[in-house]
Amino acid sequence: MKRPENNKWLDDELTKAIGSEKSEPDFEKWQQSHPEAVETLTSRASRQFSAPKRPLDIRKTIMRSKITKLAAAAAIIVVAVVSLTFLEKSVTPAYGLEQTIQANHTVRYLHIINFKAGEDEPKEFWLEFDEYGQMRNVRQHTPAWDSPSDGAKVAVWKENIAQVWLKKKNVLATIRDKTVAARVLKLVEKCDPRLAVEHLYEQEQQGKVVIDVNEPSDKAEPIAITATYLPKSSTPNRRWVLFVDQATKLVIAIEIYQLKDGEYQYLGLLEFYDYNQPIEAEMFTLDKVPADAIRLDQVSQDIGLAQGDLTDKEIAAEVVRQFFEALIAKDYGEAGRLYQGIEAETMREAYGGVSFLRIVSIGEARPEPKYGKLRVPCTVEIEKDGEITQWQPHPEGLLVGPVNNQADRWTIFGGI
Repeated sequence: MKRPENNKWLDDELTKAIGSEKSEPDFEKWQQSHPEAVETLTSRASRQFSAPKRPLDIRKTIMRSKITKLAAAAAIIVVAVVSLTFLEKSVTPAYGLEQTIQANHTVRYLHIINFKAGEDEPKEFWLEFDEYGQMRNVRQHTPAWDSPSDGAKVAVWKENIAQVWLKKKNVLATIRDKTVAARVLKLVEKCDPRLAVEHLYEQEQQGKVVIDVNEPSDKAEPIAITATYLPKSSTPNRRWVLFVDQATKLVIAIEIYQLKDGEYQYLGLLEFYDYNQPIEAEMFTLDKVPADAIRLDQVSQDIGLAQGDLTDKEIAAEVVRQFFEALIAKDYGEAGRLYQGIEAETMREAYGGVSFLRIVSIGEARPEPKYGKLRVPCTVEIEKDGEITQWQPHPEGLLVGPVNNQADRWTIFGGI
């Protein structure tokens, strides 16, 4: 997996949330070439550090059962993105951060649980990678607190196609999405010590972070790697605590804290499960979606209108014009295609009881900063129950903008 060019990626991603040829590290050679680093590690071993009281302790039962499961699976794990290597005690008594920089691993399966402070329900991710470290399948559960207007969501992704089930809105959307792989790869890289620890070590050498390693004598307790960011860093007064299982050498959790009012306050927790344990294929399909769900299909048909040489304002107005012309002609398939790809039957059920007679006016589109789209004011003449009236779908106009991940095509997004 390619590391983002921005060396602040891990800071940024952790703030928001709360490669592939096999190589074998030659530690003997590395020690000879890096005597200063060995000296740093040896001196680091003598430091005394008391980890903060952690929410992780509350979840100790869960963590212990997870460690047991990972330990049993360790014998069959060949490669894992978050594998950690330890120097032998005869070489140095300290847990060696630099060793993880030498490793090059690949993850095939991973289950991530993401807790946010103050929220009981976590986000969850199930991930499958191919043999080259590229994303193959993703399943994501998102609680309602993350987007109250949309409600809870379940999404699956494969080959740049995402299906998203919005339970509250009773909508199943099938869309093109090339961004999922990049976003999830960043999430995985948070728990890859080859990248995360390298980043921390670089920051330590620059005087931006202080790293302490606490290796308990009780082998059932995880090693705690605590990184405290100094004022000159990009995330001052931030603290990360990476927990490493001593039996499997795997990162099992990352906690995030922020200094406030003289105390480090807990922001959130990432837990990592089932490294390289195959996930059943059924997990990467959506099931139990109600038959009456509104279905948006933006993959099997061309959604909206191609912009061509038209300006943004011109194409927005043209989309609205053609949408109402389709309703006047009772072409519900075309109307749905211009309205995010809603299936024809749903459009017929919604508007079949109304006769659209003519377009009265379509005004000039104007920016709608709140949604990052354009508003197109419009008035149409309709007949319903024998009464002819003029109707405005929305007082401020219809929302129109580029189709998801198709900047050259524009569609109606709401307001009817």
